[in-house]
Amino acid sequence: MNHASSAASAASATSKSSAAPGTAGASTAPGGQGRPSAKRNSARGRNRAASSAAQPLLARLPQQQSGGPERVLSAAQLKAKGVSSAEAAGLSGPGRPWQRLLPGVFLLRPGPPTSEERLHAALLYAGRPPAGRRGAVPVQPSETDVLDRYAEAMVTGLAALTLHGFSSTPTLSELPRFDVLVPHTRRLRSTGFVRIVRGADLPVPQRVTGVSTAPVARAVADAVAELTDAATVDRLLTEAVRGGHCDPAAVLAELRKAGLLSRPCVLDAADALLAEGRAIAEERLYSMVFEGGLPDPVWNVELRLPGGPCLGTVDAYWPEQAVAVELDTRVPAPGGGREKDAAWGEYARKREQLERLGVTVVHITPRKLREALDQQACVVRTALTAAADREPAEYVAVLPR
Repeated sequence: MNHASSAASAASATSKSSAAPGTAGASTAPGGQGRPSAKRNSARGRNRAASSAAQPLLARLPQQQSGGPERVLSAAQLKAKGVSSAEAAGLSGPGRPWQRLLPGVFLLRPGPPTSEERLHAALLYAGRPPAGRRGAVPVQPSETDVLDRYAEAMVTGLAALTLHGFSSTPTLSELPRFDVLVPHTRRLRSTGFVRIVRGADLPVPQRVTGVSTAPVARAVADAVAELTDAATVDRLLTEAVRGGHCDPAAVLAELRKAGLLSRPCVLDAADALLAEGRAIAEERLYSMVFEGGLPDPVWNVELRLPGGPCLGTVDAYWPEQAVAVELDTRVPAPGGGREKDAAWGEYARKREQLERLGVTVVHITPRKLREALDQQACVVRTALTAAADREPAEYVAVLPR
């Protein structure tokens, strides 16, 4: 009994000694249970040190009360403000005041980035200068220079269409990645939430909510290039035209340039797109005449010499003034060439023949009707008024188209 009591007392003492905080037993406990706590304390210490080190660096940067593009800076922009790459890297990471969103792009606050911050980060990553030109970089441009800030890079694809106000595209927060269009000579790789799209002939970017964005027609083509669902493609093409974002000719020209018109899901929608685009343009032409207070013309007619050949068809004609309006809904041929020359040649011959007979032809595109309806009404009104000062036109027969 005495031996058992002594053994129990020794075991109890050993247990208490092992559990006692701050003793040697804590560091040699089975499984090294004392080490994780030390590691956590060490990590917390490093993070506190990083936060303390950040204060003098933050003082060099513009202070903002909320997140936004001002909180997203590239390594080159930070360097121009006196923050080295090593200092930026040391301040970034879990539990630290900054975070690296993309290679060479930092968010100067903790927490998840907003969609706006992700967009600006994507453009800063894609728009950074090539390695040979990364010398002295000026201070971050102002909002008025937003397009220059990202060089030639611009958001395209579904993200661009969302920015343009499309309702059939996902919201920015629902998109796992953003497509960014850059010149084909750029040696960038897709990474993180950025997919690099290269192009040899880049359009002029548009500023949409402060973001450098590809025009609708190009953004549609870049989005369709990544889609295989015919219903989704049809919705995008329909909204682009029906929503008044662009003309079908512009969309089809971009699709053709990208080699997408041969895809079944695109080809099926192309004819319907042209038909709908022309119907919308005709409706706007009717509005131009009636809302502009112009006299009633005859609509969609064929002009002929009496007993002679057809001179051509026009969309509106005023017989008394010999003024015709023609809508140009042709799809431009890729790169011009013989196809474009033939189309323009046919139009030029018809116009020259009609004007030789004293008929004034007003050429209007769907884009002009969409963007400057009142201005086009003034052009037609001027042509009608000037008819009184011209020589009388030859008589032409007017027949339904």
